[in-house]
Amino acid sequence: MNAAENLSAGVVPGPEVHLPTPYGDFMAQAWTDQRTGAEHMSVSAPGSGIQQDAAGADAGGSPVAPLVRLHSECLTGDVFGSYRCDCGEQLEQALELIHLHGGTVIYLRGHEGRGIGLANKLRAYALQEAGADTVEANEQLGLPVDARDYQAAAEILHELGLNRIRLLSNNPTKRDRLHQYGITVAAMVPSEVPIRAENERYLQTKRDRMNHRLTLLRTQPVQQG
Repeated sequence: MNAAENLSAGVVPGPEVHLPTPYGDFMAQAWTDQRTGAEHMSVSAPGSGIQQDAAGADAGGSPVAPLVRLHSECLTGDVFGSYRCDCGEQLEQALELIHLHGGTVIYLRGHEGRGIGLANKLRAYALQEAGADTVEANEQLGLPVDARDYQAAAEILHELGLNRIRLLSNNPTKRDRLHQYGITVAAMVPSEVPIRAENERYLQTKRDRMNHRLTLLRTQPVQQG
């Protein structure tokens, strides 16, 4: 029996509510993972149902798989706007795209620091400031490079009826993990934001050592005059 066949009712949904945001109006729902106690959240918008745009859509105008972003919780990036990572800007980009084109952001709690937690993430930051890259820092702490699990995400997608999706991500591992749980990823849609001096090495490491699909585009300088 494969992982998809082992899926049980591991997530319990709450009521669906209206969520107005600076990025547009969404419908939001909390999902409690009965195994871990983590409270995840889905944020959805209907879009047009027919996509004809640059976000991986069908140029012929046929309905395509909905756009989905699995966003790992990142307090420093999502809340405080840290430039050490690209997380906060990726979340903003995802909300804008999904409001425009339709789909869902699943915000995954308990994924802080690729699953090692906030305190350990800051310990890893200290090691990075001493010269380690993001992979080496976790290894020096005796922690996994990436401890995230996507079973709850897959269960939420199944509950929402999103069994075939376009995944807004640069990380092929997310696609592979979802496939193990019975989610078909029809396309990978890039989720890249311009790099900054503060996160350049971090993003280079994700590209070179973690197989993320990144081109490392730079922010264009402001023109004077």
